[in-house]
Amino acid sequence: MPHTPQEILKAIRADQFRPVYFIHGEEPYLIDLIAEELEKRVIPPAQKDFCSFVLYGNQETNVGMVLQRAKSFPFMADRQLVVVKEAQKLDGIGKEDSQAALEHYALNPSPATVLVVCYQGNADERKKFVKAFDKHGALVKTKKLYENQLPDWVIDYCHGRKVKISPKAAQMLVANIGNDLKRLANEIDKLLVNQSGQAAIDAESVERYIGISKDYNVFELQKALGQKDVLKANRIVLHFAANPKDNPLIPVLIILYNFFSKLLIVHETPDKSDKGLAAALGVNPFFAKDYATAARHYPLAKVVPVIHYLREADSRIKGVEGGTVAEGEILKELVFKILH
Repeated sequence: MPHTPQEILKAIRADQFRPVYFIHGEEPYLIDLIAEELEKRVIPPAQKDFCSFVLYGNQETNVGMVLQRAKSFPFMADRQLVVVKEAQKLDGIGKEDSQAALEHYALNPSPATVLVVCYQGNADERKKFVKAFDKHGALVKTKKLYENQLPDWVIDYCHGRKVKISPKAAQMLVANIGNDLKRLANEIDKLLVNQSGQAAIDAESVERYIGISKDYNVFELQKALGQKDVLKANRIVLHFAANPKDNPLIPVLIILYNFFSKLLIVHETPDKSDKGLAAALGVNPFFAKDYATAARHYPLAKVVPVIHYLREADSRIKGVEGGTVAEGEILKELVFKILH
């Protein structure tokens, strides 16, 4: 049974190591993060030069070379680390004899070696050589996070850096960066450097150091629409129209579509408490109030046409409807339809 990245990272940070790891999946950032944590912790700094090896999958590196290194004895140490990056490109990785050799090693790993195979993309977990890594080691699958999981990921990442971040600040980062975990991590690290000594990251910090406006962003537009705050919504739309390069319409439509689609779930959920809605929607309880407020302003009979308007706007921006209309004009018309 594959382990989650969170389970494995927790064990690694507690200095609990397995002799073999096979890490694969759709999220390269998490694959690299697990490998980096192992590189930091398995071998003491004084021994890294002669007991830590990083190999890269290519036509010049084959499975036999990897296993030869893994079977060798560490030099004047109790343990060595062998990390294989881009393993999907290893010469011979698709051949039965190479897979059989990997399977045999995974079932009989050297006690003096920690072998880490980093396979970018989804490997076939039905293959014997892949399943073998779960016998004495760890088979880890990484997945792209869904949009509603990203704010909590940001909060957890900050927690790991010993700093708090407000839910609004986390939402601002996600709304403007998306599900690129590496970029999100880099932006958070940038924030931490710039505001050294401060106990928490808030919306003002994100605006000051990242350049994301705390008043003019898609999260605030979503909130204004949910509250039917006509003045605020139109003020944000005018700002977006005046700065189209900084506020492309397609990401805005995706976020608004997801928001209004979730209102369908709100209307069908018996438990309308913050906790009940958060569980049904898969969001942080902090945001449950926004959905509850929006559901009061948008009954089910109104939500359905709003979703239609969003699809219509998406078609127009992609040229399906014909003609050329500025993104700002499409957004103005869309917001008018939603609010009225």
